[in-house]
Amino acid sequence: MIETLQQRVNADPGLVRRGRYLTTIFLLEVGPTSWLISIFEGRIVSVTRGPFVMPSSSFALRAAEDEWTKFWSRRPPPGSNDLLALIKRRVLKAEGDLQIFMANLRYFKEALGKLREGAAA
Repeated sequence: MIETLQQRVNADPGLVRRGRYLTTIFLLEVGPTSWLISIFEGRIVSVTRGPFVMPSSSFALRAAEDEWTKFWSRRPPPGSNDLLALIKRRVLKAEGDLQIFMANLRYFKEALGKLREGAAA
């Protein structure tokens, strides 16, 4: 499913425009599986599945697989519907250079929301 993130984000011109000043690499951990996601000027250029020996990324978002499953469901339950709600519940750990994450929070919320069931592909 995460492999489709590149196509789904890049197919949304509004989202790409929102991230036009964003160039970074971040680590997304879904339970034991890691993904390095590379973004250049709002476009996702690669989604690489781990394992990685020493991944280089600006920041990391880490949560259990069941928490991501709830977040990516068609209608997430309260507390699982937003990245900051997951952080508040202490089930999502955001680590690293959080300035990049917070400065582009809406982009990351919308980009990761593209993986929801029924989200426009």
